[in-house]
Amino acid sequence: MGKPYTITTAISYPNGRPHIGHAYEAIATDAFARAHRMMGRDVFFQTGTDEHGLKMAQTARNRGIAPIELANEMSGYFREMCDSLNISYDRFIRTTEPDHHRSSQAIWQAMADNGDLYLDRYEGWYSVRDEAFYDEKELTEGEGEVKLSPQGTPVEWTVEESWFFRLSRYQEPLLKLYAENLDFIQPESRRNEVMRFVEGGLSDLSVSRTSFDWGVQVPGSEGHVMYVWVDALTNYITGCGYPDDKERMARYWAEGGDITHIIGKDIIRFHAVYWPAFLMSAKLALPKRVFGHGFLLNRGEKMSKSLGNVADPLELADRFGVDQLRYFLLAEVTFGNDGSYSPEAIVLKSNSDLANSFGNLAQRTLSFIAKNLDGRLPVATATKASDEDKALLTEVKMACAETVPAALKALAPSQAIEAWMRAVFACNAYIDAQAPWALRKTDPERMEAVLAVLYETIGMLAIAIRPIIPASADALLDQMGVQNAVRSYEALSGNWYAEIAASGFTLSPPKPLFPRLELPTEEGQGAA
Repeated sequence: MGKPYTITTAISYPNGRPHIGHAYEAIATDAFARAHRMMGRDVFFQTGTDEHGLKMAQTARNRGIAPIELANEMSGYFREMCDSLNISYDRFIRTTEPDHHRSSQAIWQAMADNGDLYLDRYEGWYSVRDEAFYDEKELTEGEGEVKLSPQGTPVEWTVEESWFFRLSRYQEPLLKLYAENLDFIQPESRRNEVMRFVEGGLSDLSVSRTSFDWGVQVPGSEGHVMYVWVDALTNYITGCGYPDDKERMARYWAEGGDITHIIGKDIIRFHAVYWPAFLMSAKLALPKRVFGHGFLLNRGEKMSKSLGNVADPLELADRFGVDQLRYFLLAEVTFGNDGSYSPEAIVLKSNSDLANSFGNLAQRTLSFIAKNLDGRLPVATATKASDEDKALLTEVKMACAETVPAALKALAPSQAIEAWMRAVFACNAYIDAQAPWALRKTDPERMEAVLAVLYETIGMLAIAIRPIIPASADALLDQMGVQNAVRSYEALSGNWYAEIAASGFTLSPPKPLFPRLELPTEEGQGAA
């Protein structure tokens, strides 16, 4: 295996069911993990649920059940979402697991040993919904004299004994980190936002609570549970073997390692300020990058329960198809920016790109071969190779073996898909210009040369798009006899088509990959 690559989503807070924003983050992170595996990397991909904190305790109390019962139920919905959307996680972590408690207590002890934790009295503004404390200068006035956090959530004045982390000690080390590692926070707009915040001065951070007991116990401090962000952020190193599995840590969380966090832009501060400060204090390696993606908007509006526009990702997947949903979200939204979706937009994008352009290209080519060559793979003869053949093979190979993986490596899935679609269009232009159906009568040898070029380019296109639409791409490659060992970016430069043709593989009449979707007749209605 190649160099290790660690990638994570944020862990989801499961006091409600998953929404399309959770699905978007999981799908994007999955595409990046799959792409790196296809580059020959040793990938560790982690997602999961963040199950402690006051909100979970309150929600459980309101339902008359124990917090662990709520956590078990709601975490199950998030795991179901990941499995249904074909998310190829290596670990689904839950912060209620015993090894995570050990990991959280170990990093706490390391920070304490470094002199960065002290006991004091906390008085300040706290948002239950955000599980976050805010300075007075960050608040705005809401209706009825209610004060609001920067996220628009109500805050309460809170007074209690608390352990504090000496965050103020890390202002200069953090600014040095940002200056020396320009890619640490992405995209650049988030980097600028975080730098302004840190430059404005850092206050020490309250990191324990005594007003509830649903959390990781602070070692040696009875009655204190860890404030949710110490516990939550530590999940990333729990999965990498901290503190006991030194070999695993050396592989997946090493100094200079390739470690990426994919998170929503609303929690960038916790990941780009608090988390590296905790790691510096505990003398642990830092991640390589933190990428704060944008929000998904429903027809341009932010989703909220009060507006009734919160979408269930599994309903959308059932209605339109898992791969169709994955493709739309990664093609339509520039990763890092906010984006909008609607059922109509999903249908139009899927039909135009997947059904009409790529699906139709594969269907008519493979059907033609199955019918006219009895499924025997066409022979590519050097004497019948034209400049157009060579140009198309070069163009598609460059897109599939270089441009697409480079864009996915750069966390730019929409750019990867744009490059892929240009190659699909080039293949469609080629088949129309070469017209193998006409050559069947006039020049059968040339017809086979054209079909061989199309077979090879369709195979390359299917391999290249696997991280985005894995089930559909693999179904097509199965039909085409492309072995699993060949389904990588590295293999695209090899002579895999000649090997399949020489093997005596026979192509069966193909099954359509992407049935055309119907536009919804009215909101909440529609058929696939």
